[in-house]
Amino acid sequence: MKALDLAHGVSDPDDRLIDASEVLADWQRRCGGELPGVIAIPALLELVRSARRAGTPLARTITFLDETRALSTWAAVTPEADGTRIELSRWRTSAVEEGGADAPGAAALVRQIAEAQVLLDAEQRVVSVDAMAADLAGMAAAMREGIGRRWTEFVTLAELEHHQSALHWRLLDDAAVGIDGSVRPWRARLFPMGDAGFELLLVPDGIGIVPHESVAPSPQAPDAASWNGIIGRELAPALRQPINRIIANAETIRTRLAGPLSDEYSTYAGDIAEAGRHLLGLIEDLADLEAVEAEGFKPAPDRIDLADCARRAAGILSVRAQERAIRLATPAEEARTPAIGEFRRVLQILINLLNNAIRYTPGSSTVTLTCWTDGVRAWLCVADEGQGLTQEQVDRLFAKFERLGRSGDGGTGLGLYISRRLARAMGGDLSVEATPGQGARFVLELPADTNTEMGASEI
Repeated sequence: MKALDLAHGVSDPDDRLIDASEVLADWQRRCGGELPGVIAIPALLELVRSARRAGTPLARTITFLDETRALSTWAAVTPEADGTRIELSRWRTSAVEEGGADAPGAAALVRQIAEAQVLLDAEQRVVSVDAMAADLAGMAAAMREGIGRRWTEFVTLAELEHHQSALHWRLLDDAAVGIDGSVRPWRARLFPMGDAGFELLLVPDGIGIVPHESVAPSPQAPDAASWNGIIGRELAPALRQPINRIIANAETIRTRLAGPLSDEYSTYAGDIAEAGRHLLGLIEDLADLEAVEAEGFKPAPDRIDLADCARRAAGILSVRAQERAIRLATPAEEARTPAIGEFRRVLQILINLLNNAIRYTPGSSTVTLTCWTDGVRAWLCVADEGQGLTQEQVDRLFAKFERLGRSGDGGTGLGLYISRRLARAMGGDLSVEATPGQGARFVLELPADTNTEMGASEI
């Protein structure tokens, strides 16, 4: 290791590096940034923001990754009227140790406070997701349905919204993110896993009220009542992470990220990943089943727009629909159908209905989502162009574990049962018409939002 000289630069009020010495400009580019452009060195960006917010000069040692080297430098930043002055000195380089440029144990520490873990491939596409917080359930459900899409499609990156192309991971590390369904601010931490991809951890940006109740341990011997909720409270959280690891490792093998592999073994790995997803889906369904059957279960009465929910659900499943050349016809962007129901639960119902429609309707057909309201009740219909259902099938369809004789399609027979229970818990219902040979037509009914200013319309 050897000491090096001084590097300096200037950032604007939006934390964009607008002037830099040759060394700092080279680091900026090696970390995936541009000049001018948002500061691409995560630790330096954090220091500049802290100084700007506090309105006072700050200085400390920062560490970051520069290709095959870990660099440590003394960073001094001084906020000024039109930006921030940056000076870096006494830096040293060393070979990168296992775990990247962060201090030893940094990833382990972040995992302790993270409330969601997402495993990504080398292109930052979602491989698996495990969310522990109730207000992240909607995002987690969307990610599970959107496996293979970039994780940035499921969050809002307010500070980086001007970037149109895919962002380098160093620009995204420690970025502030917004998540639909959560009022809390979040930070994204990205940890490289070599050629296998990245581990994305979502961490609350500050300490706030966690939107779920903690369960106090009971000193008494367990009785029948104490087993209530054990799947969602104990088993599901304990099983998600190891199953997600199995899926991620199998996907790494299947996609040959770890090295050359014969087609036969790649296929085996794909089967393992698919079986893992099926098992994870069953665990999630059992946890939901337990929740909806619990005494006193009551979803939150959110003010929602059914037309917007329809467009979101279709967007989440658009890739899956395209794979089968199925067109998803959704309400127009300006359409509004105000209703009362818990947003993430309504989205869960719609994703289940759309999943079924895409799975069982013929390829190269259309699935249509329509919404309407009479001012007292609001409805959303999902109609496909499949074989339809007989009255005998309709009578059985919403029963627990009912598969209508199907097998090997990845279903658990719980989706429609849970969806109807959720709809009824929100003061509505979920129904289907017997229309053999004319496609299936599922209708979700909810109370209309009579106090909204959205301007209800029929679609």
